[in-house]
Amino acid sequence: MKKSLALISRIHEKGNRFITEQLKKNGIDGLVPSHGDILAVLYKYQKSTMKDIADRIHRTKPTVTVLVDKLEKLDLVKRDKSSEDNRITYIVLTEKGESFRALFEKISKELNTMLYKNLSEEEAETLEKLLEKMI
Repeated sequence: MKKSLALISRIHEKGNRFITEQLKKNGIDGLVPSHGDILAVLYKYQKSTMKDIADRIHRTKPTVTVLVDKLEKLDLVKRDKSSEDNRITYIVLTEKGESFRALFEKISKELNTMLYKNLSEEEAETLEKLLEKMI
């Protein structure tokens, strides 16, 4: 039982290594796996505030700010002031960020295939339920 955290950590490392290799293989420089969390939120919700992103990916607002700054430098996202309330700034995808979606989804699908390849459908569902219980 005490090995669970070590195993989860190894799975996390293996996943991050796979993502990094796939990005490099596809000529994408400057992105790291943690940027994927933000992109996933924006692909799902189209626009979000820094606070909403931080809440959804379970990171601090300062951490999200650093990650968003990098995504902005890579021209994948931009800041967009709310037309109704000038105090609110949304993070939105740029055209380049939107065009990255296909590769993002391809890498995500390949990652899931790699991680679940030795599990039956039932085992995969059980694993996910157990991991959810741990959180």
